[in-house]
Amino acid sequence: MTGESTVAQLRITEIFHSLQGEARSVGLPTVFVRLTGCPLRCVWCDTEYAFAGGDLMSLAEVMEVVAGFGCNRVCVTGGEPLAQPECLLLLTALCDAGCEVSLETSGALSIAEVDLRVSRVMDLKCPDSGESHRNRWDNMECLTSHDQVKFVLASRADYDWARFKIDEFSLAQRVGDVLFSPTHGGLSPRELAEWMLSDGVNARFQLQMHKLLWNDEPGH
Repeated sequence: MTGESTVAQLRITEIFHSLQGEARSVGLPTVFVRLTGCPLRCVWCDTEYAFAGGDLMSLAEVMEVVAGFGCNRVCVTGGEPLAQPECLLLLTALCDAGCEVSLETSGALSIAEVDLRVSRVMDLKCPDSGESHRNRWDNMECLTSHDQVKFVLASRADYDWARFKIDEFSLAQRVGDVLFSPTHGGLSPRELAEWMLSDGVNARFQLQMHKLLWNDEPGH
């Protein structure tokens, strides 16, 4: 690590080992590093406990805890992890250590400086989230086939909006995976599946497996 990296500190809500509940690596054992803080307030947020608090840890301490799980698949999440500038150092350090790294980000902050070895899972905010005005559309130009775009849908209006965005930004050609998720306990999964089949949407339907297994318990 560089001198800058060794003194860097991050505020961490939790680090835990679980199964990835969504996106490309769903079902695979993964170490999750949940950073504290988020500038958004989505109405269906399931990680409000990560808005504040947490513990300050050096980058070296975070890396040591991650290594202790003996799993090289790591997901950096939040809150909104990019709200902490030191997150960029963490992502690069994890990649340098040989980890397969993904970043769960809202798309409200720039991804331009994120290490290109990281698979960026961008959660574009649909209208019913209450935060769609926060989406940074200049991020679209940064996306590659290594990245993923997720839409969490609460209604038919959200679904139609997401379909429009797929076409507007040619997302099916730009990124590796486009993901549609119904809000847990909200939009009927079956209804969303039927819409997608009827319309021939070029996206992957997904349920959040971790919610089915552990509901919203922290540490899972």
